[in-house]
Amino acid sequence: MYLLIPSAGSGKRMGADRNKLLLQVRSKTLIAWTLLAAEAASAISWIGIISQPHDWEDFKAILADLKLTKPVEFIPGGATRQESVYNGLQALPENAEQVLIHDGARCLATPDLFNACAAAIVHCPGLIAAIPVKDTIKVVGESGIIQSTPSREQLWAAQTPQGFDVKLLKECHAEGVRQGWEVTDDAALLEKCGIEVRIVPGEETNLKVTTPQDLAIAEFILCHREQVTGDS
Repeated sequence: MYLLIPSAGSGKRMGADRNKLLLQVRSKTLIAWTLLAAEAASAISWIGIISQPHDWEDFKAILADLKLTKPVEFIPGGATRQESVYNGLQALPENAEQVLIHDGARCLATPDLFNACAAAIVHCPGLIAAIPVKDTIKVVGESGIIQSTPSREQLWAAQTPQGFDVKLLKECHAEGVRQGWEVTDDAALLEKCGIEVRIVPGEETNLKVTTPQDLAIAEFILCHREQVTGDS
């Protein structure tokens, strides 16, 4: 299975002056934790890191320390996540039939989650890892007045990995360019094209590290995992 890792973020919400994936938690960078999970996932055979070229030197130094056994290629990122993934799709090997896309900032995803998504995408055109929403959600208008309260039973919080048929996703990206669609994940492109996307149960700990508070939570989760497994 081929894996694309969008890693072109700037880290503004983190208050960092560099790519947030270069920040450390438990003595490893965020991108290192993501790569180690992909390395440990038996279903993953190829990794593409989509990032801005000015970060490549730092990422290559991290890779040198990790000594991964799987091939890793660097792909230039775009101005948006959507553009970055588009670039990543064009860089996939010609024989790639399915692909997983996983945000580098979701550094706590487990190898089991990668494997589950890889197994499921063989049987459907598209999928996302997701978890049921626990909070009550309010739809609020511009004036700050609540407009509606959707049923929580139908609400899921989207995560990554997200998996797709490569040919189909390329077509949906091309249609998105023609229509001028701007989306925050690739599943939305399939949805706009009328293609069904299924859910694969995600992980409660698979948070996206975006703020300093998220870093602290990631530290706690990794510390707990080390205590449980005895790893360091």
